[in-house]
Amino acid sequence: MRTALSFALNGERIALDGIDPRTTLLDWLREARGLTGTKEGCNEGDCGACTVSVTRLEGGAPVRRPVNACIQLMPMLDGACVTTVEGAAAPDGRLHPAQEAMARLGGTQCGFCTPGFVMALHAAWPGGALDAQGAKDALAGNLCRCTGYGPILQAAESMHDAPAPDWEGDAARALAALPADSLRLEGGGAVAFVPRTLGTLAEVLAAHPGALLVSGATDVGLWITKKLATPQVLVFLGRIDALRRIEDGADALTLGGAVTWAQAHAAMTRLAPDLGELVRRIGGGQVRASGAVGGNIANGSPIGDGPPALIALGAEITLSGPSGARSLPLEEYFIEYGKQDRKPGEVLTEIRIPRPADPSRFRAWKVSKRFDQDITAVLGCFDIDVRDGVVAAARIAFGGMAGIPKRARAVEAALIGQPWTAGTVEAAIPAFETDFQPLTDMRGSAAYRLAVAKNLLRKCFAETGPGGAPQRLVGPGAWTDTPEAAE
Repeated sequence: MRTALSFALNGERIALDGIDPRTTLLDWLREARGLTGTKEGCNEGDCGACTVSVTRLEGGAPVRRPVNACIQLMPMLDGACVTTVEGAAAPDGRLHPAQEAMARLGGTQCGFCTPGFVMALHAAWPGGALDAQGAKDALAGNLCRCTGYGPILQAAESMHDAPAPDWEGDAARALAALPADSLRLEGGGAVAFVPRTLGTLAEVLAAHPGALLVSGATDVGLWITKKLATPQVLVFLGRIDALRRIEDGADALTLGGAVTWAQAHAAMTRLAPDLGELVRRIGGGQVRASGAVGGNIANGSPIGDGPPALIALGAEITLSGPSGARSLPLEEYFIEYGKQDRKPGEVLTEIRIPRPADPSRFRAWKVSKRFDQDITAVLGCFDIDVRDGVVAAARIAFGGMAGIPKRARAVEAALIGQPWTAGTVEAAIPAFETDFQPLTDMRGSAAYRLAVAKNLLRKCFAETGPGGAPQRLVGPGAWTDTPEAAE
C-alpha cells in the first residue's frame, strides 16, 4: 500500500507522510499551511465558518461539494482536490463570482463567517442560477451573527451575473493525476487505511478486527474534536467504488453503504417526494456532502433521520463480513439502544429501498426547533395503503420516540382492516402508548413527544384521507420575503 496521503490544494499537488490521521483538515490548513481564512467556529460541523470546496470523482465525472473542514479527517482527502477561500480568486487578484457578489452587495460585516459563506457558494458554482429557495438551501449550513442574511442571500442569487472564472483548472485532469491505489497512513500513534476495493477492506479488517470504520465522519469527527477521542486504527470507506454505487432500478433504489446524502438526494426524491424533502433537511449542504446513508444507519442513533423513513418504506440492508454476506430488514438491525445486529468484521455494504406502488402516499415529517440544520425531536414516517376506503396495509416508523428507530406496530394493527376515517384514526391514537414510552430530554418531554406523534397520524389523515390535501407550512417554493404575499 501507498504510505503518503495525496491530494491537491488550491492547484498544488500535496503528498503527506507521517501525519496523524486523526488531524482535521481545518487544523492542518491553519497550523501547517497558514491558511487562516478558513475559520474555526463551532468545531462540530454546525456553523459553516470552516467551509471549503472539495472536488471528487462521482460516476467518473468531477463534482464539487462543500464540506466542513473542522470534521473532515485528513485521510478523507486522499485523491481529492481542495479549494480554500485563498484559492478561490484568480492569481492576478480577480474575485470569484461568489466573492464579488458578497463584496458588491454588502454581504459581510465583521467578516468571520464570510469565508465559509463564500466557499459554500463557490461549491454551488456553476450548478445553474440559484433562485430564492436554492440560495437558502445552499447556505442552510452557514450561520451569520451580525450582517443579516438578506445581503448574503442576494449575493447567492446574483453571483451568476458575474463573469465566469476563467482561471479554474481542469478538475478531471487534476484528479486523474492523483494516485488511485490503497493508502496506509501512520503517524502520531495512530494508523489509518483507505482501501479502494472490498477485498482490500476485508484484508485490513482481518488484520485489525477492532478498527473504527469511518465514512463521512459527521459523527466520528465530533468524537475527536469534542470528546477528544483517540482511536488507534481507522478505516475509511469513502474510496471503495462498490460502496459508492447508486442503482435506480424499476423495483428498488439500491445504494452502496458509503453513498452520501447529497449523492442520493435526487434518486430518493424520485423514489418518493417526501423522502427527498426529508433529505433536504438532514443537516446543511456540508453535512449531506460528507455524511453517508449507510453511516446514518450503522451508528444506530435513535434520532438519525434516515432509518425511520427507510423502515417505513420496507428497506433491507446487506452486511458483509468474514462469513460472507447476509441481508435483513432494516428494522431488525436495531436491537436496543447502543446495540445493533452487526457481527465483528461486518460492514454495511448495501441498502435496498423498494419502490413504493404509490410514491405520493408516503409521508415523512421532521419536527425540530429549527427548520434547517437541527437535530430531530420527533420524526414520523407513514406508508398507509388504502384500497376501496379501507386500510389494507400500514408501515409507520418513528425516530426520537424510543432507544432505537422503531415501528409503531400497535398503531398499525389498529388501522389495518378499518375504514380510513377520522374515527379510525382517533380509535388508534391510544395505541401509541403501547408502542412508545419516550424519554424526556432537552429537545422535548415524553408527553410532548407522544402528543406530537399522535398529531402526526392525524396530519397524515388530513393529507391522505377523503378530500385531503397537503398541509405544509414550509416547503419547496413556500418561502417569501414580500409583505404582500405574507398578508
